[in-house]
Amino acid sequence: MKSTTKQSKKRAAFTIVELLTVMSIIVILIGLLVPALNQVKRYAYEVKQRAQLKSIDTAIELFNSEFDGYPDSSALGPDGLEYCGAMKLCEAVMGQDLLGFHPDSTFRADGTNGVQALYPDSGSLSPAAYRANLSTRKGPYLPLDNANAFSMEDLYGDTAPFLPRHFVLCDVYKRVTHRRIGSKVGMPILYYRANTANTLHDVDMPDNPQNIYNYRDNQTLLALGKPWDQGNPGGVGTPASGTQALLNPTRFYMNTRNEKVLTASRPYRADTYILISAGWDGEYGTPDDVCNFDWKYLEIQ
Repeated sequence: MKSTTKQSKKRAAFTIVELLTVMSIIVILIGLLVPALNQVKRYAYEVKQRAQLKSIDTAIELFNSEFDGYPDSSALGPDGLEYCGAMKLCEAVMGQDLLGFHPDSTFRADGTNGVQALYPDSGSLSPAAYRANLSTRKGPYLPLDNANAFSMEDLYGDTAPFLPRHFVLCDVYKRVTHRRIGSKVGMPILYYRANTANTLHDVDMPDNPQNIYNYRDNQTLLALGKPWDQGNPGGVGTPASGTQALLNPTRFYMNTRNEKVLTASRPYRADTYILISAGWDGEYGTPDDVCNFDWKYLEIQ
């Protein structure tokens, strides 16, 4: 009886070899599980990003039905100041002050129509005049709480040549640290309007004036680089590690070329507009970009 008791007590303990075996199995399982969880997380973000682009599509179509045309996306405003496609998109669906789009706007960087301020501060007008200004506005076409609208100074240390107060719509990926409150926010969503009077999508000659899309529409914004890069406050004097792949015009025209059209080089959405999110890595022009069209990444030969 005693010998049986002693034997069972000995068997109750694990040997070092058994413990190491169990620990090795656990480590292997964790190694297999973590990448799978990351893939699930990335897929969930992509689904969320596509839903956001759908919401923006709806907002742009509301603008189009109201004003009989899509918002401008050119790199400059009529005043000659830098005011890129991403900023004009935000003004069109939210207004320059996020309180609605003023129908007299010509998408000027200074927020005027060349004569008077369209988006004045509330303190600069009498209460009656300010209420009248707001009542003239259209939209906003997106709910403010869900629009992911942030000012340039929220995202970049140095916003030049853009005005710090200009807003952009940001994607759902949490890659940028908000410079005032410290929370994580997304990268600006790029907007390009098609010039339907043109007929080309010249990958070999990006500066062809007959191209339907103009890569310059957001080029200055891309030149600011990645806000989180070390030693890169806002991207001025951006080092090679901080540059955006989409700065290369050839990359823009390759990424937006519709591979289904075999007889000519044509872009996706040749008669409307293109939206581009920088995706999981926060870099424009890479394979994980999320757009309002289905596309395939191709290497530049």
